[in-house]
Amino acid sequence: MKIIADTHAHTLVSGHAYSTIREMAQFGAKNGLEYLALTEHGPKMTGSCQDIYFMNFKVIPREMYGINLLLGIELNILNADGEVDLPEPLLKKMDISIASIHTPPCFSDEFTIENITNAYVNVMKNPYVNIIGHPDDGRMPLDYEKLVKAAKETGTLLEVNNSSLHPLSFRANAKENYKVMLDLCKQYEVPITTGTDAHMDVEAGRFESTQELLKECDFPEELVVTTNFEKLKPYINLYKQESAAR
Repeated sequence: MKIIADTHAHTLVSGHAYSTIREMAQFGAKNGLEYLALTEHGPKMTGSCQDIYFMNFKVIPREMYGINLLLGIELNILNADGEVDLPEPLLKKMDISIASIHTPPCFSDEFTIENITNAYVNVMKNPYVNIIGHPDDGRMPLDYEKLVKAAKETGTLLEVNNSSLHPLSFRANAKENYKVMLDLCKQYEVPITTGTDAHMDVEAGRFESTQELLKECDFPEELVVTTNFEKLKPYINLYKQESAAR
């Protein structure tokens, strides 16, 4: 299985990443990508950029080193109601938006199975949210069947996050949780996306752990949207809005 798109990566403006836009694009190209999404952390994340950063994407070239750039955000889900940390008028201008739960101060409610599940289900009702980021951390328990069914109902992609599968990852039991999620995705025919969550240029487009997991789960390639851009395209705001305008 050849993965040609990375839908989750960060540059140094996220506050705890270490590479520039050009460096990320350069290594993404070296690692065989055709598309790279730069999805900086939302304003609620300590040290990340503020709204003004997301207002100025027009100055960034959309192609570098032979790969296409998608520009967006990794939103912070703020509570069980699914509120996020970017206002809708600005959010609707993002090419691509991931919604993720991060530890406090980003998420204000307790990490109960009810709160976490409701947060994901509610945020997927937002028409400008394309992807649920790293729904894999055992510290944040959730009902995976409800997650997968909501993703199918709303047309939201569920992410397999390569960084979560790293041996030094702080996310608990990610591989085991992904096996549960992927089995349900097969059962309900729900597509997934692949993101490296790269915070350093050398990781952009590197999916060794993800590939290993997908093979181990015998996950069907037709449900992996990042193997062919035509499969990914309908889930990206940039193209969804173009299609709606026709």
